[in-house]
Amino acid sequence: MTALLDTWRARLDAFPQSVLQLLMRFSIFWVFWRSGTLKADNIEQAIGLFREEYKLPILPPEIAAYLGTAVELAAPCLILLGLFTRLAAVLLIVLTLTIQFLVYWNDYPSHLLWLAILVFILTRGPGSYSLDALLFRKRGAVNSNSSTNAPAILTRVEPT
Repeated sequence: MTALLDTWRARLDAFPQSVLQLLMRFSIFWVFWRSGTLKADNIEQAIGLFREEYKLPILPPEIAAYLGTAVELAAPCLILLGLFTRLAAVLLIVLTLTIQFLVYWNDYPSHLLWLAILVFILTRGPGSYSLDALLFRKRGAVNSNSSTNAPAILTRVEPT
């Protein structure tokens, strides 16, 4: 029985992390993209939503609606492409925390799921199927020892 479990564990351990990273990027893209496109399709309604329902104490509803819509459209695209992925993840983490603590307190199960995906992307990076990997590996900005489990943000970059 332990041999069977060891075999399955070895097979699961061999699953490419880059595929998982791509799946997570694709999944989180749709969450925010859908929300952003709904707001962009009717920005006046979005402004009303910010004014009447969200009632953010930080920004006027007009600015919050345009800024929130811009972040919900731009950051997911960057994440999907794997371009400036960690910066885009930080933007969406801030947006998610804002939604959680200033707008929808009771929707924490969804927000925790989004945060888990975004923190994974932030700490592990976009993976090898990304523009970040393509662009920054050529310049030596990505550690050539990328097979380690340490986040790229914590690994030492060797000079080329």
